[in-house]
Amino acid sequence: MTPARQYRILIIEDDQTLNHMLADHIGRMGHTAIGVFDRAGAMDVMTEFDPDLAILDLRLPDTDGMTFLSELRDYCPVLVITAFGTIDQAVRAVRSGAGDYLVKPVSTATLELALQRFFNALELRRDLDYWRAQARATDPPAIIGDSAAMTELRRLVALYAPAETPVLILGEPGTGKETVARVIHATSPRANGRFVPVDCGPGLEPGDLFGSAQGRGGRDGLLAAADAGTIYLSGIDRLSEEVQLRLLRAIETLSFSARPGGATRAATARFVLSSSLSAEALAQAARRNELLHYLGPFTIEIAPLRERREDIALLAGHHLANRSFQRNVEKSLAPAAIAALERHDWPGNVRELKNTIERALIMSQGASEITTRHLHAPLAQRPVGVESGFTLHFDTTPTLDEMRDAYVARLLSMHGGNRRLVASVLGISERNLYRLIRPT
Repeated sequence: MTPARQYRILIIEDDQTLNHMLADHIGRMGHTAIGVFDRAGAMDVMTEFDPDLAILDLRLPDTDGMTFLSELRDYCPVLVITAFGTIDQAVRAVRSGAGDYLVKPVSTATLELALQRFFNALELRRDLDYWRAQARATDPPAIIGDSAAMTELRRLVALYAPAETPVLILGEPGTGKETVARVIHATSPRANGRFVPVDCGPGLEPGDLFGSAQGRGGRDGLLAAADAGTIYLSGIDRLSEEVQLRLLRAIETLSFSARPGGATRAATARFVLSSSLSAEALAQAARRNELLHYLGPFTIEIAPLRERREDIALLAGHHLANRSFQRNVEKSLAPAAIAALERHDWPGNVRELKNTIERALIMSQGASEITTRHLHAPLAQRPVGVESGFTLHFDTTPTLDEMRDAYVARLLSMHGGNRRLVASVLGISERNLYRLIRPT
């Protein structure tokens, strides 16, 4: 019967009969086993085989088992084998980091029991890693980025969070408007209250937001559910004029009713709203829209990702570190992959970047480094103008230094002054690029 999860087990035992017996039985249990007879053999296969567990005899022909244990445990967990008369040595091995021990002669039943204990412990550790990741996912969100735009955004959030005023967040789709709304809530005096997100799309009925009249079939709406917390209304420009006017009254008077003209109740939630309209479009719409006009002074705008490319590597690293799968594999982004991410325009902004990293994780499988071949085609292409070529113009025949300076200056201009990206195009380090840039 094939187990739910297959493990790779390295057997380091100089007794060939026992070595073959262990490997054979582990194979019949549905796992993969490789047997070697000394330290040298173990080190020869260690990197390529990448074992989940090593079974180590404490008596080897080319090394002391206790010494090798301290080296081996850096690669994987270790189960030691010892003779009946040297159990005290096995106990010392466990104290030195071995997971368990077997006493010769080793029976198949004892082997299965020891392996099952190991497998259970490993699954518990993986479950713990998973739930820790889930806990991190529920931690207060963060605004990621070191650009001037993100620094200003954090400053405005810090000013608005403790206030009771409404806040209107503007930004293209995928820029992270809900994340900003959650940060405002999490850093406000209402942090212990509910955060209620509401999509103001066509499916939203007035009753969903304000509730229906009490009596038969009466119910509370989402505004009441937010209570002393925060209600986040996404895409308010998509609401009907009637609902917008009722919402404006609720914000102004801190009261609302289930139906126009009906009994009122207190609106105890804090209002955070968002729209994908640009600031210019908002100003245009506010001329004929009372709600948008009212909210105009309480606006926070999030810059699109293409206008803050210096944040892309940081965001990509954040999504990589906080992934919900493949957490048992160390992952990093190759410099060329980072450069490809930085030169992309990101019409879907941060949401598109997150999805791109998740796809790259899937495509890279067990590889420790994500390269450009793991990115989808539009990102993996070379920058326009580098692969296809371009012309440099000089009034006189240039020197080699002048050609170099002009080429570097042209690349910097093409890529918005992004030195990391230009260094990647040139195939050199940023430090070497700095050396090429001569003072003017």
